[in-house]
Amino acid sequence: SPNYGWEMNFPVWGYNECLIMYVLAASSPTHGVPAEVYHEGWAQNGKINNNTPEYGGHKLQMHHEGDAVNGGPLFWAHYSYLGLDPRGLKDRYADYWQENRNQSLINYQWCVNNPNGYKGYGPDSWGLTSSYSVKGYAGHAPAPERDLGVLVPTAALSSMPYTPDQSMQALRNWYTNRRDSLFGPYGFYDAFSDHHGWYPKRYLAIDQGPIVVMMENHRSGLLWNLFMSAPEVQQGLRKLGFESPHLK
Repeated sequence: SPNYGWEMNFPVWGYNECLIMYVLAASSPTHGVPAEVYHEGWAQNGKINNNTPEYGGHKLQMHHEGDAVNGGPLFWAHYSYLGLDPRGLKDRYADYWQENRNQSLINYQWCVNNPNGYKGYGPDSWGLTSSYSVKGYAGHAPAPERDLGVLVPTAALSSMPYTPDQSMQALRNWYTNRRDSLFGPYGFYDAFSDHHGWYPKRYLAIDQGPIVVMMENHRSGLLWNLFMSAPEVQQGLRKLGFESPHLK
């Protein structure tokens, strides 16, 4: 980043969306990193399990980086898991299916409870994640200062594997009742706000992509099965101490 004078060796600690980076680094057949990089870097020698939040009866197993008091933006449950299958995926730090499901349920419950009192939130209209916002771009998340009244379809729809009923409820509502303002030639627009009367007809590719991939993973597991079948990935996961039904 030019803000840091292109400084190298920027530390990437968990938990956030970067788990996949460590899996791929460990999986490289030519420049693979040792397991210590994962445990001492990403997991900070176990500190990743300190100060874990709970909301609405749903507890997270890992500390979410930054000021994510009730879990980070919901894309953290999507990006690493476009190919990495969280079903039965475990290591010494977490059960990743349970982590992603609970993060999704926290996000849903926050929107249903709607503590900030925004217009348009409810069980069929929910989802907070990073997206375009009423003032540029924002990392929307379930916390008083990070919930800006902006709902992001990719948050609910990309969580389809974790919260199928809640995600489908939002999908049906938005497509059936809100199509004219929320849906365009490439699917749902990136974000909207009933509270602010804000309905930009804009797309953001990194938000559109996970919708397609995660809905297909929910339907058939296609991308999960393809990624997890790679021998290099299996070797990398074993090196880092993961368990998975894909690791025979």
